[in-house]
Amino acid sequence: MNKSELIDEIAKSAGLSKAAASRALDATTAAVTNALKKGDLVTLIGFGSFYVGKREARNGRNPRTGATISIKAANSPKFRAGKALKDAVN
Repeated sequence: MNKSELIDEIAKSAGLSKAAASRALDATTAAVTNALKKGDLVTLIGFGSFYVGKREARNGRNPRTGATISIKAANSPKFRAGKALKDAVN
């Protein structure tokens, strides 16, 4: 499912126009993004949690040349599925 299909599904389920559903989805993703930028945890009960994981600096290899390179530390957005979502999928 891509973004436009998700917007169609939201519009149909919530009885909204596609434009309103698009604005709602954009507002939701912006709110989650802003919270993660601040380092906050976003929890949607029954669905799951979005959080920021930290990756330590490490050494890697350039696959083309085989040379050792250093990879700097980075923050990575992560998602942990909630019980209700896991149960719905299984």
